[in-house]
Amino acid sequence: MKKFVLFFLIIAGFSTIWLYISERTDLLPIADAPFDAYFMEEDGVLTLHWRPLPYPCRYEVECFSKTTGQTTGGTPELHRFSSESTTTASFRVPPTTIPMFYQVSAYGLFGKLAGPFETIANPVYTEPFSPHPILRYTEDSPASLKPFLVWHPVPGAVCYELEILSAPPEKEGGVALSDKYNLFDTQRVYTNGYQVDLTDWSGRRELYWRVRALTLEKKPIGEFSRAEKIVISESASIPDAPLINTFMQMPDDYPLLYPVYQWIPMNGVLRYEVELLYSPPEEKYEKTPVPDRAWYRIANDSFSCYDEYKRDDPGMYYWRVRAVDEDGKTIGRYSETASFCVPETKGRPYAAAFGDSITHGGGAISYSPANREYDYMTYLDFPAMNLGQSGDRSKETALRFEEDVLPYRPYNLIVMTGSNDLRSDRPAEDIISDLAAIRDKCIANDIRPIFLTLMPIHPQNIYTAFHTETSEGWRPKLSKINAFIRKQDYYVDLEPYFYDATKTQLDETLAIDGLHPDIRGKMLMAELINAHRDLFREP
Repeated sequence: MKKFVLFFLIIAGFSTIWLYISERTDLLPIADAPFDAYFMEEDGVLTLHWRPLPYPCRYEVECFSKTTGQTTGGTPELHRFSSESTTTASFRVPPTTIPMFYQVSAYGLFGKLAGPFETIANPVYTEPFSPHPILRYTEDSPASLKPFLVWHPVPGAVCYELEILSAPPEKEGGVALSDKYNLFDTQRVYTNGYQVDLTDWSGRRELYWRVRALTLEKKPIGEFSRAEKIVISESASIPDAPLINTFMQMPDDYPLLYPVYQWIPMNGVLRYEVELLYSPPEEKYEKTPVPDRAWYRIANDSFSCYDEYKRDDPGMYYWRVRAVDEDGKTIGRYSETASFCVPETKGRPYAAAFGDSITHGGGAISYSPANREYDYMTYLDFPAMNLGQSGDRSKETALRFEEDVLPYRPYNLIVMTGSNDLRSDRPAEDIISDLAAIRDKCIANDIRPIFLTLMPIHPQNIYTAFHTETSEGWRPKLSKINAFIRKQDYYVDLEPYFYDATKTQLDETLAIDGLHPDIRGKMLMAELINAHRDLFREP
């Protein structure tokens, strides 16, 4: 027995030495092995594949986005989003709605073997931007006469123009509708999907569709997508429920304290009801509500719904949506049931963000806080809870402190509120009083308050987007509020970075609607906060 153990130890020792020499020298052609990376997509899910190295190893895939460059002298840099390990030569790309880049490195038992290999760009978001289909209708999976068309959203798009064609267009791409094959087109598409009615062409076996992104002024962003064939079957069941829109929803560290629910609406239906449940419904696709539902709300002419109540009890939550008429009766059936999980908070979080809709998220008019690419916490170098609530004025934010902040007592609280007050006649002194109250409550509860200066606004764009007027005195009010913030012990000065070339109002390239920063604006907010990490208290 002793001889066997000794023999085993000798073999293990020689194997370890051989592995070490193989990994730390050029004995094996590992570093120069071809990488040969490529992507495959199925139902909107991308998988990155590469040629495996001729040696057993673990691969680390790092995910990056590009910064705005405004804090680094105008030169964008790669910002590390996340990393994952795999022992296979493939990686399922996390859902993303912004341009992303990937680097792969190989590791053995004794450290890095090779890499990072060449940086690979996500092919969905190569320029010029054009939407890419998610749902496809083929011979094996034909469309009904009212199919949902769904695509990857284009960053910054306010709306989309959809075109149905009888044949592929004369020229792919571009921004012009087809002269010869156009059957139908609409610009009234405010989310990344549309239920199209094809009954006028029921005799056709196949049609084509394409879509392009538009700005607030209906100017093109990028080009039309490549025309996609729709194979039609008149016997296919017509969808009679809204389509839950969790397509390409980016992952997050924490769920929203105040959830937002969104869907792709049914053709021609303007009224919807969302219901929240503590357990999944016993029957799918019902037409009537369950008697013990936790909450419901009507949303008119919409594709999203904001929950006015916080959802902080740990556990699973379930929600679904139905189209309803003026009498509250279901049009069709309930949608599929979606869910989200509120994790149990263990210990004090490192950081949380507290404020109004700029904190809650959303932007480009059509995107809600459920679209985490419009959440500045997505781009922070550290996890932070989102304690924002859309619609808050500074008074409401201050009043929510005990209810929404104290249960967590984060070590650091990023505070930004008062932007909605800039548009009103409420005096600066009142907003300053609210900010001082938040500061004092933080100090009393061993929380470090880190204030963000308010950004300028763009009154004309606010009126175009929301049809609301802005108080003429917003500039001196902004100056007074930010002067107070700059006297605090801990603050990040956002204001100077968000002016346009005139230095008088918000740069519309950072916030289309004149108030809420869009993706690039949210990235810039995070970059400025990341640059002031020394302000944050360590646990």
